[in-house]
Amino acid sequence: MSIREPQVILYTMAHPIPTQGNFCGTRGSRPWAGTARRSSATVRALGSLLVFLVAGACANRSGDAKAAGKSASIRLFNAASIARPLRVLADSFSARTGIRVFQESQSSLELARKLTEFDDIPDVLALADYRVFPALLAPKYVEGWFLFARNRMVIGYTDQSRHADALANDGWRRVLTRGDVQIGRSDPNTDPSGYRTLMAFQLAELHYGEPGLAKRLLAAAAARNVRPREADQVGMLQAGSLDYIWTYENLAKSAGLKYVRLPSAVDLSSPADSLRYNQVFVTVAGKQRGDSVSFRGEPILYGIAVPAAAPDTTRGHQFVQFMLSEAGRRILRAASLDALDQPVAMGNAVSTRSIP
Repeated sequence: MSIREPQVILYTMAHPIPTQGNFCGTRGSRPWAGTARRSSATVRALGSLLVFLVAGACANRSGDAKAAGKSASIRLFNAASIARPLRVLADSFSARTGIRVFQESQSSLELARKLTEFDDIPDVLALADYRVFPALLAPKYVEGWFLFARNRMVIGYTDQSRHADALANDGWRRVLTRGDVQIGRSDPNTDPSGYRTLMAFQLAELHYGEPGLAKRLLAAAAARNVRPREADQVGMLQAGSLDYIWTYENLAKSAGLKYVRLPSAVDLSSPADSLRYNQVFVTVAGKQRGDSVSFRGEPILYGIAVPAAAPDTTRGHQFVQFMLSEAGRRILRAASLDALDQPVAMGNAVSTRSIP
């Protein structure tokens, strides 16, 4: 069973991080100018000496700053759905190690294409679907990765959502197919939540035995309410532009949303339902324009990797080791992300060592 959608790729470029200026290279007063008691030759000599010293100091400062920035910081690309827990984790990591973490959050397929299309390589890459690594990035960009967290699909809503009082007892199917509700979902060509939503439509049809349910749910979540990133919908829901959104449980919890918890046969959370999940699939845009890749239903698992050509693999691995440590897992769970008790290494992932 499959649902296909038009393949639309959203390409984005990373914005450079602005830097702050300093006094070097700016115009300023010359304290030695206009002193009548000194000869002009002395003034010129002192001026030349001072200019030389200031220029040297600025050059040294610039070199030191570049070296410090290179040696004491890493770039983290992460799926937007885990931006908040990874920010909390990154802050704790920085406090422990002194290594700053510059975070860039987008949908997982957008992040993968930053590597494949623009050769923009981070030190650490965390994705909402670990299968993006073998499908789009291995072995050229990534040789190994770790599974580190799980999730489930839910239907988020607020007290202002239309017909929310009718959601009980599996009433969500009737509510979401009413003509007067606005339902949001993310783009399957950019965000794993998008193609997982389409899988949930198919699984609901199988679970409830309602032929045509998947198509009705798809029609109800109109194209005008599709966004590149699953996380973009939360603000629209809270603002009242949407009544319901297909989202991840961790996002619903962290945003304080109410949500409908779906049967395990539908929400892509249970390893016990893996065979049922595997009956459905969705085809999305692939590595290059015109390519496609298909993902079958599978329990939701997040993955993290240090790219083979990362600028700072040593500190990248240090961050990953901290995330996978007991302390890192506690931080993620406190931020509403369900970290695995035992991370799973895949491909040629290096062994982990917990940071004290």
